[in-house]
Amino acid sequence: MENLSHTNEKGKANMVDVGNKPQQTRTAKAIGHIKLKPETIELVKENQIKKGDVLTIAEIAGIQAGKKTSELIPLCHPLMITKLDVKASLTEKGVTCESFAKCTGQTGIEIEALTAVNIALLTIYDMCKAVDKDMVIENVKLVEKTKE
Repeated sequence: MENLSHTNEKGKANMVDVGNKPQQTRTAKAIGHIKLKPETIELVKENQIKKGDVLTIAEIAGIQAGKKTSELIPLCHPLMITKLDVKASLTEKGVTCESFAKCTGQTGIEIEALTAVNIALLTIYDMCKAVDKDMVIENVKLVEKTKE
């Protein structure tokens, strides 16, 4: 088993020093889904949720969260993000959120992509909780990561 990169020789939390790594263009894509009742899907579709436009607000929340990832995840490096996009789309069973994140730097951007999706989904949960008590956030995962 490989050693964990974020622990020191005594097993304590440690922020990795990426100072000697080369600057590279890095991207990541993440996806996740929230199950909603059919009635809730219809309310979202018709823009009848009292808190506002669920899909647009979720997308904006995801972008904001992705930019703040290093403030939320203790050992995550602040990155120079060059692109962050979140798309929320209705499905037969709820809403799927997808993110794309890009930076030029010395470490990956996958945590930012995952944070963006999670917060977009949590925003949908918050906006719909008054009308749907059975929502389930599921299948949040990284689907791609590149560096060049």
